[in-house]
Parts: sequence; C-alpha cells; structure tokens
Amino acid sequence: MDNLIYFFGLTVLLTCLLASISIWAPRRLWIKGSAVLTTALLLVVAYASLSDLLSKPKPVDLEWAKRNVPEATVLSASIEEGEGIYLWLRITGIGEPRSYVMPWNREMAEQLQAALDDAEANGNGVRMVAPFEPSLDTREPKFYALPQPAPPPKDRHEHRGPMIYEHPGTEI
Repeated sequence: MDNLIYFFGLTVLLTCLLASISIWAPRRLWIKGSAVLTTALLLVVAYASLSDLLSKPKPVDLEWAKRNVPEATVLSASIEEGEGIYLWLRITGIGEPRSYVMPWNREMAEQLQAALDDAEANGNGVRMVAPFEPSLDTREPKFYALPQPAPPPKDRHEHRGPMIYEHPGTEI
C-alpha cells in the first residue's frame, strides 16, 4: 500500500500527458473534448481499480518487487480445495503482513496442513521457504514448523559454602 499513491500519481501524469498531446493536436473541437472526457474517465477507473485491488490477495506469481525473499513467516492460511491456498505472510523488512494466493496444489496443501499441525502442537509458528520462487522440486518442503524453542538457561551462580538466611532484625 505504500507504493499505491506513487503508482496512481504516475498514472495521473501519464494520462495528463496523453490528454495534452491530444488537445494540442490539430483536430476538431469535439475530438479534443472527447479526449479530455476520456482522460477524466480513465483516472476514475484507475483509482477505483487500484483501491479494489487492496482487498484482494496477490498471486505469488505476480510478486515482482520481492523475488529474492528467502523465507517468510506464515501468520495464517486458508486452504480452498481446487481453488487456491490463501496465505497471510510476514516478510522480513516489510512492516505490515501481506496477503497472497498460491495456485491449488495438493502436495503444497498437505505440506502446509502438516506444518500448521506441528506448529500448533509445539506452540510456535510456520515458515515458508522461497515464497515467490516457482519450484518444481517437490523433495524439499516449502512449509515447515519452527523448532520448539530452547528452554531458558539455568542460572549457575557459584556460591562459597551454604547459603545462610539472616533476618534483618537479628544480629549474630
């Protein structure tokens, strides 16, 4: 969403440039008027389409800006058989989570479900390897549950001799 205003601004500039070319062209007045009207309609349609896209998950195949992401955290997933695998991903370096859809693949859906079950049993999360890279290698799992966190280290205080409790009101 951070880049949406820049893309729309670029659309406005290009549309205005195209309209100014058509206005200054040696054409009849009604052709110039229709060019201005078409420009106004194009801007309204562009804004409506961009704002409508904000609520839809992006296909992972169309992610062009973050192709070199090695891993992402799966915050939530919804598996729709025959339709797609919907993912809510947190990508390192990007502040807010993003919504994506993967094409339906039974093996991927089973991997994801197994990873989600393992993560729920262990009380931790699920990671996805190379979320935007198309891979035909089915030997390596694309989804995996994070390992169970290590217990906190035990404090190893070395005491000299036994510990003795001294009440604050008594003197020895």
